[in-house]
Amino acid sequence: MPEMLCDFMAKITVWYDGACPLCMREIALMRRLDVRRAIEFLDIAPADAVCPLDRQLMLARFHASEDGVILSGAAAFAAMWRVIPLLKPLGFIARNWLVLQLLEWLYNRFLVIRPGLQKFLG
Repeated sequence: MPEMLCDFMAKITVWYDGACPLCMREIALMRRLDVRRAIEFLDIAPADAVCPLDRQLMLARFHASEDGVILSGAAAFAAMWRVIPLLKPLGFIARNWLVLQLLEWLYNRFLVIRPGLQKFLG
C-alpha cells in the first residue's frame, strides 16, 4: 500500500522569473533534484506569459501551486521541497506554523537583498 501512495503525491506548479540570474540558478538546481519530475516549472518572464495572478506580483515573490492552491513565499518553497526527495523532510517540517513563520521572515529579508544579488550575478 505505501508504494501506491507515492504515485498519488501532489503535482506542483512553480512560476519563476526566467530573466533573473539568481532564479535561474535556483530553478536549475531544483530541476536536478526533482528526480520524480513532480514539478512543472513555468517561466513568467516573457510579457505574454500566462499567470494565474497579477504578473508583477508573481515576479516579485516566489509562487507555487500545491493541490490547486496557490502559495507564495516560504509556503511555496515548502510545497516544492515536499515533492523533492532530498528536501522532503524540510518541506514537512515547514508545515509547522512556527517554522513556516520563521522561514517567511527569512524570505522577506532575502527579498530586500535580492536586487543586489541579481545585479551581482547578472
